[in-house]
Amino acid sequence: MLANYHTHTRRCRHAVGEDRQYAEAAVKAGLKILGFSDHSPYYFPDGYYSSFRMRPEELEGYVESVLSLRKAYAGVLEIPLGLELEYYPKYLPRLLTLLREYPMDYLLLGQHFIGNEYGDSYSGNLTGDEAVLRRYVDQTIEAMNTGLFTYFAHPDVIHFQGEPAVYRRHMRRLCREAKSCGIPLEMNLLGLQGGRHYPNPLFWETAAEEGCLAVLGRDAHDPAVLSDTATEERALEWLHDLGLKPMETVPLRKL
Repeated sequence: MLANYHTHTRRCRHAVGEDRQYAEAAVKAGLKILGFSDHSPYYFPDGYYSSFRMRPEELEGYVESVLSLRKAYAGVLEIPLGLELEYYPKYLPRLLTLLREYPMDYLLLGQHFIGNEYGDSYSGNLTGDEAVLRRYVDQTIEAMNTGLFTYFAHPDVIHFQGEPAVYRRHMRRLCREAKSCGIPLEMNLLGLQGGRHYPNPLFWETAAEEGCLAVLGRDAHDPAVLSDTATEERALEWLHDLGLKPMETVPLRKL
């Protein structure tokens, strides 16, 4: 891999290591581009706070740290500034007002919850309900059409185990829209390494059939995974067998 655009920091409460350690590990691993894309803050009502993302007041420090690393590693490592966020239409306008105060290079779509998270369902919950799958696909199709997102992280995070034909029918809609929008789909190496329910073979067969753009994403929550060549090789072999070649670098869609 020449580039990894999916990198977290300890601000999200479930990653380890200092920001500089990720940069050092990236250089050691031979990366040319290390994009930081920690879980974006969000504003919710009634004092609700989701515990897997940075707080709004931490965003400035995050930006300052990434920009400082960019300066320190100039000529050695490109370090674009990004965030991973869910598409929550009800709460997105206020968030965008905050994010546009900073020089964001890109956003990743990572739809961990369906609806608006606050009182709704986690995308990774096991379900056989077609209505849940349909909502996930409809919401992410709407998200891709905003033009906000550089790529779609773990698009197969929805944990549907109903009829395979139903899954493929809805995911084909997602894949066709991603192709139409020019949005790459991420084969998530964290899920592959950890034996999670994603990457999903049915999803990637469908993505290959539709000729979608593919990209590898480390989803790094630990600096050490940036040098995990074994998982990278498994993913490359998988994509090769499907007739897909992942993009080495991805054009960034600035906010």
